Amino acid sequence: MTPFPDRAQVVVIGAGIVGNSVVHHLARLGWRDILLVDKGPLPDPGGSTGHASNFVFPVDHSREITQLTADSSRQYAELGTLTTCGGIEVARTPERVQELHRRMSSAHAWGIDAELITPAEVAEKVPFLDPTVVLRGFWTPSVAVVDPLRAGELMRERATAAGALTVSAMTEVLAVDTDDGRVTRVRTDRGDVDTEYVVVACGVWSPRIAALAGATIPLTPAVHQMIDVGPIAELAATGREIAFPIVRDMDPLMYERQSGADLEIGSYAHRPILCEPDDIPSLAAAALSPTQLPFTPDDFDPQMEAALELFHPVLDRPDAGIRHAINGLLSLTPDGHPLLGETPEVRGLWSAAAVWIKEGPGVGRLIAEWMTEGAPEIDAAASDIARFAPHERTRHHVRARACEGFNKTYGITHPREQWSSDRGVRRSPFHEREVALGAEFFEVAGWERPQWYASNAPLVAELGVPDRPHEWDARWWSPIIDAEHLAMRRSAAMIDLSAFSQFDVRGPGALAYVQHLTVAQMDRPVGRVIYTPVLAPDGGFRSDLTVVRLGDRHFRVVTGGSDGARDLAWFTRHLPRDGSVTLTDVTSAVCTLGLWGPRARDVLAAITDEDVSDAAFPFATARTITIGSIPVLALRLSYVGELGWELHAPTECGLRLWDAVAEAGAPHGLVPAGIGVYGTTARMEKGYRLVGHELDAEHGPVEAGLALPGLKSQDFVGKAAYTKAREGEPEATLCTLTLDPGDPAGHPRFPQGGEPVLTPDGARITDRRGRPSFVTSAGAGPSLGTYLLMAYLPPWHAVEGTGLLVEYLGERYPVTVARAGRTPLFDPDDTRMR
Repeated sequence: MTPFPDRAQVVVIGAGIVGNSVVHHLARLGWRDILLVDKGPLPDPGGSTGHASNFVFPVDHSREITQLTADSSRQYAELGTLTTCGGIEVARTPERVQELHRRMSSAHAWGIDAELITPAEVAEKVPFLDPTVVLRGFWTPSVAVVDPLRAGELMRERATAAGALTVSAMTEVLAVDTDDGRVTRVRTDRGDVDTEYVVVACGVWSPRIAALAGATIPLTPAVHQMIDVGPIAELAATGREIAFPIVRDMDPLMYERQSGADLEIGSYAHRPILCEPDDIPSLAAAALSPTQLPFTPDDFDPQMEAALELFHPVLDRPDAGIRHAINGLLSLTPDGHPLLGETPEVRGLWSAAAVWIKEGPGVGRLIAEWMTEGAPEIDAAASDIARFAPHERTRHHVRARACEGFNKTYGITHPREQWSSDRGVRRSPFHEREVALGAEFFEVAGWERPQWYASNAPLVAELGVPDRPHEWDARWWSPIIDAEHLAMRRSAAMIDLSAFSQFDVRGPGALAYVQHLTVAQMDRPVGRVIYTPVLAPDGGFRSDLTVVRLGDRHFRVVTGGSDGARDLAWFTRHLPRDGSVTLTDVTSAVCTLGLWGPRARDVLAAITDEDVSDAAFPFATARTITIGSIPVLALRLSYVGELGWELHAPTECGLRLWDAVAEAGAPHGLVPAGIGVYGTTARMEKGYRLVGHELDAEHGPVEAGLALPGLKSQDFVGKAAYTKAREGEPEATLCTLTLDPGDPAGHPRFPQGGEPVLTPDGARITDRRGRPSFVTSAGAGPSLGTYLLMAYLPPWHAVEGTGLLVEYLGERYPVTVARAGRTPLFDPDDTRMR
C-alpha cells in the first residue's frame, strides 16, 4: 500500500467520476501533492458512479449545464470511454410536443445537432417501440453512453504518471480541522494530513463531510428506481452493450435503454423517497453497494405499465422478466442545480457535489480552473454553492424542495414557474398591505415579492392593455403588469424592494477594501450613490450593485435579492485579515420602498419637511430624511427610468412608511406596482442590464456597454482584463431588439428568454470567441408599444436597423436591432429621471 502522506497541497474526498476528474485537471494545471481518498475500494468505491445509467443527453435549457455536458462528452471521447448511440425524447401529449419544439430552440441556441422526427422515424430507429403511442420525437445523434469507472481509472493514471497524485482507497475521513474559518487538516483512519484545500466530491455523503468542517452542502440523497428486464432476443442478437438509441419517455417521466440483452428502465415518476446521509449503509452492511438500496416494487408498478404501453413488443413476453432492480441513490438540491465552488462558511473547503455522470469531467475542469485561476471558463453562477440564503441551506428546506423537484426531472417547467414548497419564509413589513391588495407573490431567496396586484385590474381596460392569447406566453404573467407600468409612467408607483441584500462596510480599511472589489471610483464625497460593476479576476461580471458612502469609514452595499448570498460570500472572502474592516449583513434590519414617477416628488414632499427639489437633492445622492417620525435613508436613483427615490427604513417602521406613502400618493394617482414592472418592463425600456441575464461571467463591462468613462488608478479585482478590454474592440455588443409585427403563426407570440437569435436565412450567430447570440431577457415595452428582447451580437450584426430572426417554439419571428449599446429606447436623454 502507498505510504500515507502527512502533508498535501489539496485533499480530494471521493473517487467517483467527479473526484477523479478534479484530480486529473488539477494535475494538468500544475498542482502537485494531490491526495485522493475514498472509504471504498477502487475502481468502484460504491457511490452513485457505480450504478448510474451512464448516458449523456447534451441538450438542456440551461446553457451552463449544456456547456458542462458538451465538455464532458469531449473528455469521455478523448479517453475512449464514450459510445455514441443517439437518443430520442418522445412526446405522448401535445404539451410535450410543444416542449420538444422548445428543446429544439435550446439545441439551436447552444449549437447541438438535433431534429424533430415523426413517429414512423422514431420506429425506424427503435424498431421494438410502438409508434402509435408517440406524437413526435426529439432526435439527438450525439447522445452516448459512457464508462465512468474506466474514465476515472485513466484520469487517476494520468495524474499519477505526472507525479502529482497519491491515491488512498479504503480510507475514511474522520474530521476536517479548521482555524480562523480556514481548512488546516484532514483526519483519517490512516493518519492526519495537513492541507489548505479540501474538495468534497463524495456525492450523497457530501453533507456529512462538509459538516465535519462546520460547513453546509445543501443536498439530500434520494432514490431513483431502475430495473433491467430480459433477456430480450432482439437486444441479445446485437452482441453489443448498446446498439439502439436511448429513449426518454418524457410524459411518464421515464427512460429506456438497451443494456446488453436487457432493457433498462428508469423512473422519475414515483413518490419522492429521501434518506439521510448518515443512514446510507456501510460497505459491509450493503447487499450490493451503499448507494444501491433494496427495490420497492409498489413504487414502480405504475411506471411498469407505462413502459409496457410503449415497449410491449419486447416487454410483454413470458420469458422477459425483471433480472435486476434497485433503488439507486442520487443527490437532489433545492433548485436542481449542482453545488460547486468554495463553501461560504469555510475558506479552502470546496464543493463538487450533486453532479450527474454527464457533467462529471466538465465539472472537474471547472473546479480546477476556479481553484487555480480564480474563475472558470464556464459561467458557474447558477451552480455556485454560495447562491443559497441561510434558510435555503437547512435540512427542512432542502428536503421540501427536493420532494417537489424530483418529479420535475423530466417535467415541463416554465421559465417563470414558481416553487410551492417552503414558502413565506421571508416577508417584508409591507406584506399585510400587499395581501389586502391582492398581490401575486413570486419568490426570490425566500422573500415573497409582489409581481403584480389584483387591485390594479381595472387599469387593464382603462389603459387598453392587451392580453396574451397563447397559454404558455401568459403563464405566470398578467396584463396587470403592463397596466401598472403605464400608471407609473403617467403618475407614480410604489414598489416593495425589501428583498434587496444590504451590507455595511466599516472601519479604517473600508475605503481601500471597497476600492479593491469594485470598478468605479469609491473615494467620493459622503452622500454619493455609486453604481459599479464587480468583476472576477478574468474581467467577467461577478455582480453589479450600488454603493452608498455614508461616512469617511462607512459604506452601504446594496445588491439584488437573488444575488445577495453570492455577493455576501464574495465580499466576505476578500475581507482583510488584519481586522481593519467589518462587514455586516443588515438586510433583515432594513426595508425598502421604491417611489417613482412624474409625481414622485409631489408625493415625497407631502410627507417630509426636507427639501427634495433637484437642487437640494440631486440625482445619485443619498440623504437621511424624516417621514413623519420615521428616519429614512433616501437614495435618489432609478432602475425604472423615472424621477424618484429608494426609501430605506428600519424594518419595524415599514408598515407606517407604506401607509404614509400610499396616503400621500392617493391624490396624485399613485399605484402599488410589482417586480414585473421593476425587473422587466421598465428595466428593459431603459436597456438596463440584469445579473444572470445580460451580466455574466463570459462578458465584461465593455461588451455590456457599462465601461466607465475613466479608469481609476487604484487596483481592483479584474483590472488587468478590464483594461485590456477597454483598449480593444469588443467581440460582441449588447443590443436591444424589437419583435416585428406580423408572424407566421397568425397571432402574437412572446419569447421568454434563452431563444436563439438567427440570421435572416436562419443560420446560427456566434461571435469570434464562439459565443452564441441568444435572448438574454424578454419583456413588454408598454410605453413603446412593442415587445423587447436583449441579446449580445457580434459587430457585423450589432447595427441598428438590422433585421434578424428569433426562434421560439418551432417558429421563427422577425426582429430588428433597435439599439446597439447602452442608450435606452425610452427617454434616451434620461430627462425623466432628473
